[in-house]
Amino acid sequence: IGVMFGIFWLMKVKDPMHHSKVNQAEIDYIRSGGGEPSLGCKKEPQKITFAQIKTVCVNRMMIGVYIGQFCVTSITWFFLTWFPTYLYQAKGMSILKVGFVASIPAIAGFIGGLLGGVFSDWLLKRGYSLTVARKLPVICGMLLSCVIVIANYTSSEFVVIAAMSLAFFAKGFGNLGWCVLSDTSPKEVLGIAGGVFNMCGNMASIVTPLVIGVILANTQSFDFAILYVGSMGLIGLISYLFIVGPLDRITLTSSAA
Repeated sequence: IGVMFGIFWLMKVKDPMHHSKVNQAEIDYIRSGGGEPSLGCKKEPQKITFAQIKTVCVNRMMIGVYIGQFCVTSITWFFLTWFPTYLYQAKGMSILKVGFVASIPAIAGFIGGLLGGVFSDWLLKRGYSLTVARKLPVICGMLLSCVIVIANYTSSEFVVIAAMSLAFFAKGFGNLGWCVLSDTSPKEVLGIAGGVFNMCGNMASIVTPLVIGVILANTQSFDFAILYVGSMGLIGLISYLFIVGPLDRITLTSSAA
């Protein structure tokens, strides 16, 4: 399926400047909204300098975005790795029941991801700034994902699944990191910024399962593991509130360019 989708993508997906159904008015509209429709066009080879790399690594706004990506990916990887084990060991569900129940938060996350993007675009169309349109869904999603800790304080399977589903829904709703990155990264080094962003997410995919495993080995309980996952939502919230700041595309200085 992946190979087939990849072939379809190569054949059908075009950047706006080379798409047969995109007219100049649409190109101008993309540019007016801060987009870069010409990024896919061929250009003269440019040398990437250390100063450019440093810009996307030490900029305060970018650091906040990277932290947010680490946090949201940490929540994702709890559900991808330890969630079925949690249902089986901590909540005493049968393997058959786990197989069914474990899919519910994933469905909620899928819906949340769609609605988060729709809500963000709706805010833009209503005239709100890019900062509000992108950060508000992220902040709301991060805050709401903290409800996962409710699972530590109830024995009701229904409440546990509801809390987990709401947390995963919220994670999806606030998962706008790539939108923020594409709206703010210097166009000259967008690929490098994306690589650092991806690296932070991949670090979370390595760290989170290991940390939860260490917690379980030392406490024989999922309580602190759930608190760890919930804390990722709180840290992501703090990052977008106090570190990221107003969203604006970074312009490389003459020394960095």
